[in-house]
Amino acid sequence: MTNINYSKRIKRIRSKLKKVNSERFRLTVFRSTRNISAQIIDDKNSKTLISASSLKEKNTNKKADLSILLAENLIKKAKEKKITKIYFDRGRYKYHGRIKIFAETLRKGGLIF
Repeated sequence: MTNINYSKRIKRIRSKLKKVNSERFRLTVFRSTRNISAQIIDDKNSKTLISASSLKEKNTNKKADLSILLAENLIKKAKEKKITKIYFDRGRYKYHGRIKIFAETLRKGGLIF
């Protein structure tokens, strides 16, 4: 796929999510070949509330374990700021593999989306 198709997919997904969810914060995910990062964003004020990245977590060799560690870190930060309801913006990635593991860990941790 080219970058044009990626950007079309991102715009399509994000516009649908923003129409439906106006009272919740947006959780956006970025996945590279080795790492994964996530941010909780307030779209009304255009501010990043919480961010977490797996760049500092080098204790594991498996990429799936990095997703779990990142999700647990994000849950901890969200509970400190009393954020429970979010909507999941997967961006250009399919809901599969590390993205799916990340989302399921967030649900088990108590975030509602």
